[in-house]
Amino acid sequence: MKDSVAEEHLYLDFSHQYRDGIFPLHTSISLFLLSYCDCKLFKVFLLPAAEDVGDHSMIKNLLGDLEVRFISRCQLPAVVQSCCLPAVVVKDGKFCRAGLSVVLRHIIQKTYEADPSKTDVVELLGFKKTCLKACAEVSQWTRLCEISIPLAVEGFLKASPEHCQTIPPDILQLEKKLGEPVRVHNDDKIRRQKLQQQKAGAKSAMPMLGKEATEEGKTVEMQEHPLPSLELSVAFSKLLVQERSDVVNREASHIRRTKTSDLPPLEHIFAEGLYFTLADVVLLPCIHQFLASSIKQGKNLVNLPLISSWYRRVQEVPGVRRAAAKCNMELLQLPELMSAPEEQLQDCSSVSDELEEENQESHFIGGPRPTMTKLMENGIEAKFSPHPCPNWTLDWPNLPSAVNPGEGKMSRDRALRKQQQLNNLVAVVTKLAKPGDVIVDFCSGGGHVGIVLAHVMPSCQVVLIENKELSLIRAKERSDELGLNNIWFIQANLDYFNGTFNIGVALHACGVATDMVIEHCIKARAAFVISPCCYGFIQNTVKFKYPRSHQFKEILSYKEHMILCRFADQTAVQLPPERRLIGKQCMGIVDLDRAWAAEEHNYSVQVVSMEPESCSPKNNMFVGIAA
Repeated sequence: MKDSVAEEHLYLDFSHQYRDGIFPLHTSISLFLLSYCDCKLFKVFLLPAAEDVGDHSMIKNLLGDLEVRFISRCQLPAVVQSCCLPAVVVKDGKFCRAGLSVVLRHIIQKTYEADPSKTDVVELLGFKKTCLKACAEVSQWTRLCEISIPLAVEGFLKASPEHCQTIPPDILQLEKKLGEPVRVHNDDKIRRQKLQQQKAGAKSAMPMLGKEATEEGKTVEMQEHPLPSLELSVAFSKLLVQERSDVVNREASHIRRTKTSDLPPLEHIFAEGLYFTLADVVLLPCIHQFLASSIKQGKNLVNLPLISSWYRRVQEVPGVRRAAAKCNMELLQLPELMSAPEEQLQDCSSVSDELEEENQESHFIGGPRPTMTKLMENGIEAKFSPHPCPNWTLDWPNLPSAVNPGEGKMSRDRALRKQQQLNNLVAVVTKLAKPGDVIVDFCSGGGHVGIVLAHVMPSCQVVLIENKELSLIRAKERSDELGLNNIWFIQANLDYFNGTFNIGVALHACGVATDMVIEHCIKARAAFVISPCCYGFIQNTVKFKYPRSHQFKEILSYKEHMILCRFADQTAVQLPPERRLIGKQCMGIVDLDRAWAAEEHNYSVQVVSMEPESCSPKNNMFVGIAA
């Protein structure tokens, strides 16, 4: 085990204790993962929602062998006060990770870095280490695990018995997800092995795998709903680090000739498919509380056979019962349930299904001209305001090398274009900013914008927010080289930042991220300077519907708006000039819709072109000021 691990502090909310759980559920989930990983690398602090937190000894019974301290809000580091919990901050107080998925992934990574023998821990991150990496704002699965299920269970527990007769839609959505075919890396090979097993007439039976099985070698016979034995073998052989002896290496010739479309689907063993991942760790404390409450109220779980099977199966994973015991989580022993009829699950269609249908409809054939003509007939076309300071430029030759974007792996031409892009944003921000202002660089990447702003405006506090850890680490290294003291780094999804600020900036915020940044700025009544990007990735989400403005909604359908977004991405220099011109017009129209939507919130917004326009194919820039 490595000894030189920097001290980090983990901050968790504490609202109340209920039975064998600590709430909010994000806190129970975080504590359960710490126990599962047997991780002692963090100093853990609980932030009570009220001054009187009751009997500390009762609460500590649920904390296992973790040493936890209580803390008041005024004692939180300043950067943490700007974030939703859970949050982890390094000792210098400048680098913070916030939000459940980001914090849990960090706990796993630090545990493995400190002790590389814990391969079972790092495998929680899944294939290519992407489990719950996509932010909840754009990933329906991350949103379901990280936000929707915990909130649904908390709401279910708070409701009076007469108001919690029905199963929450998000729980039904999880049941539906567990019934969908599994897609995993190399699934074609596994599906052929499954077909061969079926052809051989193999009978499914589930050995109680894992070191913690109470009766080793016991076989549970399946009757009405047989479990897929090959999937179980694949899943648990990975957990137990042993080879499967029941599957031959090479399939029979008739199996190899079978079309992929004719292969049997793989069934869920765990939440994301065949393998136990972080998603299962997140869901277990939530589903445990839901099932315990349902059973206490005498509810029949017949509509949740897949969740019940998943809950039983997770308990057989090595380390789960040990972690549950440390947290005093009394895992339930559930009976085998019959599958619910298909029609009983049809009512669980949620917003995500509607979004999926809408976004599938956005695959279309056709050009933007009819839509552009329709807008022109209603007096709407792209409008660009004059650039407020077209000739302004930073004195790049005399700036420290760590400020210059060219210090990275960029080519000389790309570094020059990046400098030109920065000239545009920094010029406007320096005009808007006052001493003492807080400036937030959203979707900051490697910190090209934020580091320049922190260097040229030392009287302002600059906050970099980015979801990608490696990008933010590179930004902090550059900042440390410069000795900047007016800069914070927050690895988080945008929704987990709730601090106050005066100006929001974003250079090439991708797709819906531009609208998320505008929303944050409007909530804070902050000015914004934003350059959008990746118009083709725009689509309806849980939070955003397109078109954005009332004027556009009265004229265009969602599909027509999506046509403009797709063609707005066609501005690359390799394209014919006429095609690029149409792309630029589509960019202007899409951004006009965004500008008008912001003006509905009492903002003055201008859409300008960066100077020179050749600095980027995506050269639009918003300048918005609250009235």
